[in-house]
Amino acid sequence: MALVAALSQSAEDICLEPALLVETVTGYERFLELEPAWNRLVDAAGIDHPFLEHVWVRTWWECFGSGSTLHILIVKAGDEPIAIVPLISTPVRMWGIPVRRLGFFYNAHVPRAGLIIARRNPEAYRAIWSYLSSHRSWDILQLCQLPEGSDALAEISELATRDGCPVGVWKSCESPYVPLQSTWAEYFGSLTAKHRANIRNRFKRLRALGPVELEAVTSEEFLTAALRDGLDLEAAAWKRDAGTAISCDPSVARFYTSLAERAERHGWLRLHFLEADAKRIAFDYSLCYKNRLYLLKLGYDPAYAQYSPSNLLTQLALQASFERGEVEYDFLGDNLEWKKCWSRHARPHYWLYVFSNTLKGRFLQGLKFKWIPSLKRFAAPTGSWSR
Repeated sequence: MALVAALSQSAEDICLEPALLVETVTGYERFLELEPAWNRLVDAAGIDHPFLEHVWVRTWWECFGSGSTLHILIVKAGDEPIAIVPLISTPVRMWGIPVRRLGFFYNAHVPRAGLIIARRNPEAYRAIWSYLSSHRSWDILQLCQLPEGSDALAEISELATRDGCPVGVWKSCESPYVPLQSTWAEYFGSLTAKHRANIRNRFKRLRALGPVELEAVTSEEFLTAALRDGLDLEAAAWKRDAGTAISCDPSVARFYTSLAERAERHGWLRLHFLEADAKRIAFDYSLCYKNRLYLLKLGYDPAYAQYSPSNLLTQLALQASFERGEVEYDFLGDNLEWKKCWSRHARPHYWLYVFSNTLKGRFLQGLKFKWIPSLKRFAAPTGSWSR
């Protein structure tokens, strides 16, 4: 009888769960009002990076949102938000074809993205997809920079395929990271002998110029001057000439400046400098979030290139992370050769494309995942065609 009663109570509890409803937020003021609930959901969902925090998304929107429309989905159980899908709608042209694209708040300055789902995950995904499939104001749903293992890759793909929508997955970057589970000595000793020797040699030569130290700027008092010096260093080598430095684009400069000010108020900001003989010669712009350090940008004074200042700064910043008891150092971005010297681990990322179940959607999916790749494979290096 006790078992029957327990099962009956369990079934009753399930029946009492309120139905899930989806609300769309398109206005900026309403988006701002969401901040407290948004951040509670980020915590409840166990998200361990800052790139879905409201302050990050807000800063991105204010700097890069021109030409797009907010299209944020709020999944509610009764009056309680349990999930958020941060989307924007953007009219674009793909291969000369006008396309209505619905996707994340994304550009080259967003290293990781995703959905925020705090509970009732399978139901929430079904509610999200049911809403998206019945509101076909899009030709392509483009979910960028989903880390490997993201539920969205499997859940949205399956639901979309079941409804006859063409789907494609494109592998993006593999971002290196260092788990900080041992001691600094054990970790540094695990690196290749050649790399360790190079680092020691360059430190020795740099110290001949004067004291070498790590400086960390985390407070508002020194932020303005430190950020100015840091952005000058970030642009000092090849980036300014290539036009890719932060200072080359007013929108990008505004993003990193505003983000630094807001991150400082949240206690996340870490501006690291390598100082040699009391002069700042290398810089990195990092965020410390939930006991993990995320490297966003770095640069150095080319006059000190022979000392490999970015690598020396990386060693000191990594060592400080070990000493503070942080759990991970994430290099973000592509797994470049210099990063491989520091890490044997990399986190793959994927872009999920869902195309509308229309003639246009199927044509776009064919272009993206079949015909264009085939043409590229058959294109000769000279630009002529060959088989």
